[in-house]
Amino acid sequence: MVVVGNFTMSAWPKGFIWGAATSAFQIEGDRAGRGPSVWDAFCRRKGAVFEGHNGDVACDHIHRWREDIELMRQLGVQAYRFSIAWPRVLPTGRGRINEKGFAFYDRLVDALLAAGIEPWITLFHWDFPLSMYRRGGWLNRDSADWFADYAALAVKRLSDRVRHWMTLNEPQCFVDHGHRSAMHAPGLRLPMADVVRVAHHSLLAHGRGVKAMRAAARRPLTIGIAQAAVPSIPHDEGRPEDRRAAMKAMADVSRESMWNNVWWSDPILLGRVPAAARRAYDAAAVDAMIADVAEMAEPIDFIGVNIYSGGIVRGNAQGRHRTVSAQPGAPRSLCRWLVLPRVMYWATKFFYERYRKPVVVTENGISLPDWVDLDGRVRDPARIDFTRRYLNELQASIREGVDVRGYFHWSLIDNFEWSEGYKERFGLIHVDFSTGLRTLKESAKWYREWIESSS
Repeated sequence: MVVVGNFTMSAWPKGFIWGAATSAFQIEGDRAGRGPSVWDAFCRRKGAVFEGHNGDVACDHIHRWREDIELMRQLGVQAYRFSIAWPRVLPTGRGRINEKGFAFYDRLVDALLAAGIEPWITLFHWDFPLSMYRRGGWLNRDSADWFADYAALAVKRLSDRVRHWMTLNEPQCFVDHGHRSAMHAPGLRLPMADVVRVAHHSLLAHGRGVKAMRAAARRPLTIGIAQAAVPSIPHDEGRPEDRRAAMKAMADVSRESMWNNVWWSDPILLGRVPAAARRAYDAAAVDAMIADVAEMAEPIDFIGVNIYSGGIVRGNAQGRHRTVSAQPGAPRSLCRWLVLPRVMYWATKFFYERYRKPVVVTENGISLPDWVDLDGRVRDPARIDFTRRYLNELQASIREGVDVRGYFHWSLIDNFEWSEGYKERFGLIHVDFSTGLRTLKESAKWYREWIESSS
């Protein structure tokens, strides 16, 4: 046994990876150094982003990356998950290569490796090139080939040093929020048949991308995808009906939105579209997707899951389930998400038992109203407690045989949180967005001790 503060824990699996995560648009800045994306356009739409914030400067990581790697080294993280900005390396999405863009990622990868930090690259974290959006974006079936060509180019350039790759981050989010509810870029409200078409093409892009990456690789790769977990937990774990209901709810497809697990993961990992999708969505659009499912099912090595919050369900003897409200006054983050540590156990259990692929927690964290105290410290005890509780539940699933290979805290630093702008602070490191000054939060120091004690 090892002890972290007043918490006693057993050793984690040998080789378990401890990391932190970011994405390009949220931290890099330097709009002049890349082509425009749908997020640049969305940020300029009146009322689309909190107080008109944008990603033009963000955390200025493009110029302060050396400082950020030094902070990672101080944290003791073993791996860093980041994304390549597609329009930084290909300003119009295809064709002309921006060599300065690739040079930045070359330097970043080399410096990470020199610091003993393993790079984990996500190819698409929502910054779709604006010029390609004007050619139809994800509604255009050619988008699958656009992505595959970009994926092959990135792998050809970096796979001599980078082993771990992810194709897409949270397709649930960029498809549903971006193309159905208009909450995110590109800010569309499409009919569901077209939303299904966007989902279809994005999953086809994943499959073709994986195939292209394997062909272009300079050495064997470990490839996955980062899904937004949509977890459910039992209202009463002592009731078998509630336990069954939690697993059943996570396998549901709802007609109201695309926020579910199986629509996105069954085609990739089981080679089929869930039967419930044809009843929930436009049948003709689903049938078109079924015709392409074999290409979506290119073999991958792990499934990444981003786990934050979830729902609470009750079941009955007839096998039906319903969602129930949390208790009044239940803890919530700054962005009003319920703090439900048990989702970590149930989500990882669901994904592993359904798909039998190694699981990596590619995001987990909490937004809090952090600021720098008068003495220069950033005290965020709630983030420490949140992370400890969720990691307890992750360990519980591992003890029951769930194959979890790593954990990436979201996020490394405070950053641009999409339509919420700079209002939400998820970072282990505080950023003063007027000066760029970085300050390690108390949670960062705690995470360093946790990694040291559990490795």
